[in-house]
Amino acid sequence: MRLSTVDLQKRLNANKSKKMPLWQTMVMAWLAGALFLFALAPYGIWPLAIVSPAILYALLLPEMSGKRAFMIGEAYGMGLWCVGAFWLYTSIHDYGATPAWLALIMIAIMGLGMGLFHGFLALMFNRVVGKQPLSFAALWILQEWLKTWLFTGFPWLFVGYAFTEQRWLSSLAPVAGVFAVSFVAVLFAASIVELLRRRGRYMIAPIALLVVSTFLWLINPQWTKPKGTPDLSVSLIQGNIPQDLKWLTEYQIETLKIYATLTRTEWGRDIVLWPESSIPMFQDEAVGFISEMVKMAKATNTTWITGIPYRDEAAFNPKIDKYPPFYNSVIALGAEADGMYKKQRLVPFGEYIPFQGLFDILPNLAGSQDIMSYSRGSDKQSPLHVRGHNLGTAICYEVAYPDTTRKNALNTDFLLTISNDAWFGTSAGPLQHLQMVQMRALENGRWFIRATNTGVTAIIDHQGRIVKRAPQFERTVLRGDIQARVGNTPFMSMGNYPILIIIALLLLLSYLGKRSTTRARLGQ
Repeated sequence: MRLSTVDLQKRLNANKSKKMPLWQTMVMAWLAGALFLFALAPYGIWPLAIVSPAILYALLLPEMSGKRAFMIGEAYGMGLWCVGAFWLYTSIHDYGATPAWLALIMIAIMGLGMGLFHGFLALMFNRVVGKQPLSFAALWILQEWLKTWLFTGFPWLFVGYAFTEQRWLSSLAPVAGVFAVSFVAVLFAASIVELLRRRGRYMIAPIALLVVSTFLWLINPQWTKPKGTPDLSVSLIQGNIPQDLKWLTEYQIETLKIYATLTRTEWGRDIVLWPESSIPMFQDEAVGFISEMVKMAKATNTTWITGIPYRDEAAFNPKIDKYPPFYNSVIALGAEADGMYKKQRLVPFGEYIPFQGLFDILPNLAGSQDIMSYSRGSDKQSPLHVRGHNLGTAICYEVAYPDTTRKNALNTDFLLTISNDAWFGTSAGPLQHLQMVQMRALENGRWFIRATNTGVTAIIDHQGRIVKRAPQFERTVLRGDIQARVGNTPFMSMGNYPILIIIALLLLLSYLGKRSTTRARLGQ
């Protein structure tokens, strides 16, 4: 029987009249997004990483307008970000001196903006592709991937991170990265909804992928292997400098004294690592102190690695530049050490001002001429050379970028990351950050050493397991040994291309299938 467009629209309108009010559906979606926080560190209730997207999938299944679908997706994304990234409130309110009411509004605006990713996911699921688990999971990975580069990127709150320590699923990470883990988890979530709707055929794909993942976990393939050199002894220094004092000029000397004192007993270890900007001044302002530390390091055959702001006077052209370029950097000094790494992924509004050129044509803005931004390091930097090894580096939140860390890990023997998570106090932010480092270690098959100002300072092995960690908010030293490893994981060699090609094919097939079904329904 042929069905006219008018008759089809009448049926759709009849179905719409049976739906719950939009605001109720949006509240459910918002709560489902907020629920996801508890799947991540420090809570670690990983089944919620399946429940949360399953609820969104179920809410989007009924026939509805594109506008309604978008609003439901937007509500989910807003709940996800307002609750999952609420740690931003600490930096905005406590350290940014922003009134509480305004900080809350800023968090809501951030959630509204980041919610657009899930809003467009829902819109495309409703209007462009077929409504089934494979297309939903593919769209989910598309929006996660877009978050790694669109508008400079904010790659946080990925589903895959909830499974970092669940080996039966995270074993996919060295093969195809965190997006592959997210894909299987979301596919499984959507398929469970279909199973409850008595459409069990949709369970075939997720079960097959889970079998593959479990098989990898059981056979435990060693994608990388020990280099064959002795383990290196490391000392990670955690200064626990209060954030409200860290950058005060009058506290700079005290900061240097704290780190020098903590390190006094560590000279003689293979590597001593200080956190991000542990020297709170430019390198040309701390020449005397640096020389003294290098002297101690060489005398005790120790490699000293520290985070420090680096000002490049040699690149300064007063005819075209207001200031010399300066970088958030890591420098390796002392015995058997050479190299500097300059941070590539800068924090918008924290380390640089997006579209800063606008301020040059708006000279009447208060303070516009005094705005300074860190410069971005090249994406083709050589690794640090430390004790006969190549050392890959990631500074602070750039470790959240899978592809950036992957590129920095190529041709290296182990990895380091330094950070200052004091900005986020006792919130979940620093622990979510640590979980990402675990995933990067797993993806690249490399040991990670992580030194931070207030925590979490940790040593992580090539399978993403925390070998040792220091307590947060204590002035302490974490000692341990690390292993150099060689070889590439499949993810290191191919990056995100395999999973992106798969989701592109799935979305194309789903789109073509939807068009074919629609034409058949209309009798064309």
